[in-house]
Formats: sequence, C-alpha cells, structure tokens
Amino acid sequence: MPVDERRFRANIYADLADTAGFAEDGFVGRRLRLGAKAVVAILERDPRCKMITLDPDTTAASPEILRRVARFHDGKAGVYGAVLVEGMVRPGDELALLD
Repeated sequence: MPVDERRFRANIYADLADTAGFAEDGFVGRRLRLGAKAVVAILERDPRCKMITLDPDTTAASPEILRRVARFHDGKAGVYGAVLVEGMVRPGDELALLD
C-alpha cells in the first residue's frame, strides 16, 4: 500500500529499491558510510508506535499501517543508528556498508 514516508519521521531515507523490502534489517550490527565521510553504526531495528498511523498533513488515522507492520514485520520498520564519524550528508549521496 502506498504510504507517505513522512509518517516514519526518519532523519535519513535511503533508496533501497534494488533490494527486497526491509533490507535495512541486514544493516544491524554493521557500520554504514553516508556520503564521503560520515559513518554510522546501525544499532537495532526500530519498533514502531501508533504515530505511523497518522497522516502528516491531516492527522487522519490509518490503523492498517501499524497492523501490517506488526503482522508482517514484528512491529518494526527502519533502524536506529549512532554517529561514529561526523560528516555532511546530501540527497543522492552514496551509502556503503563497511563491514
């Protein structure tokens, strides 16, 4: 189902279109370089709450979104990370797994 990505309130969105859904799960426990310099340790999968059901423009609720994430992906979507090396990240920058 099409979903406005703003519902997930992420700091960074990555285009992983060439991979299967939820490819970010495979990043947990690894380091990811963003752009030329920034490095982030991917710590854990992100447990989602009711906030993803709210439309960012109208606040209308769509409970089916959270139900699907809960049913098909253990209630988790996205990942948490910790910055190891600071750096500028711009739209279109390359992402690279370091380990």
